[in-house]
Amino acid sequence: MPVLRSIAVGTPANRVSQSEAREAAKTFLPRLAARPKLLDVFDNAMIDTRYLARPLEWYLEPHGFAEKNAVYVEETLALCERLTLEAMEKAGIRAADIGAVVFVSSTGISTPSLESILMERLGIARHAVRLPLWGLGCAGGAQGLARSADLVRAGYKNVLFLAAEFCSLTLVAGDETSSNFVATALFADGAAALILGPDDGSGPALMRVHGSFSTLIENSKDIMGWDVVESGLKVRFSQDIPSLVRQMMSSNVQEALEVVGWTQDELQEYVVHPGGAKVIEAYEESLGLPAGRLVCSRRVLREYGNMSSSTVLFVLNETLRRGAHGKGLLSAMGPGFCAEHVLVDFGE
Repeated sequence: MPVLRSIAVGTPANRVSQSEAREAAKTFLPRLAARPKLLDVFDNAMIDTRYLARPLEWYLEPHGFAEKNAVYVEETLALCERLTLEAMEKAGIRAADIGAVVFVSSTGISTPSLESILMERLGIARHAVRLPLWGLGCAGGAQGLARSADLVRAGYKNVLFLAAEFCSLTLVAGDETSSNFVATALFADGAAALILGPDDGSGPALMRVHGSFSTLIENSKDIMGWDVVESGLKVRFSQDIPSLVRQMMSSNVQEALEVVGWTQDELQEYVVHPGGAKVIEAYEESLGLPAGRLVCSRRVLREYGNMSSSTVLFVLNETLRRGAHGKGLLSAMGPGFCAEHVLVDFGE
């Protein structure tokens, strides 16, 4: 049985309040900001603060794809190195003990993929298996956790799972679409490092991973993704995501639970990616949960914004911090369009 040995989450240093971001939007996208109903997105997002790769003023100047991607590489390596060292210390292992590395990211590009550079920096064995996963977006935290658990089942004793996203670097100045404006109100930067291993008593066991369930929704590629333009990765997403959650999530979660023989009545913890305030509400409605039940998802959204794949891992960290117990569901949706669920047990 794969277990979570440790988790470390973190952000870059530039903290921005939502009111500051709102004012900046008037310069960043002046035509859209002049429409009061659109500007209300900042107030309705239920976000107080976010963290960005660069000071807010940097985003008000034009930057090309190459420059933004260079920042992505620099910041991803620095943050992932710090978090990996923290996660290894918590797990009580050395870099040489890591047998596999899973790296999830969708907000920049690099070949060689960045986990290979981190392996050299940290002294991870050069024979360690590498599994870089790109393009999963917000679903990447759940998918990466599931694939890391699969590697443990395959016999790898210590698996490092990294999810790093710098969504702020995908904002495109002059893109007068509502998607870009909403992204300006939601997107933020952050990363997480997790160590997983077998449940053999050799280290901490914060959570057991029982199984996972993936669903690719047909004819849905336009719901979320990137369009590649001269100035970078241009966001594309639909306002119909909350409606889709309401339509499908109840039956989809039921299918996921059947994989491990559980029922929803047995679930005590819900670790849900907070794509936005309306998405959280849609999850609660679809799963028949009391309004406000997803406390950890709301807190992460309020304090950090939407950091794509790493966000659900911040929710997991908050859930553990609050003393999680019993069976749980970790859930996220992302480009494809897809739903990803991981069935976990926090013990008693």
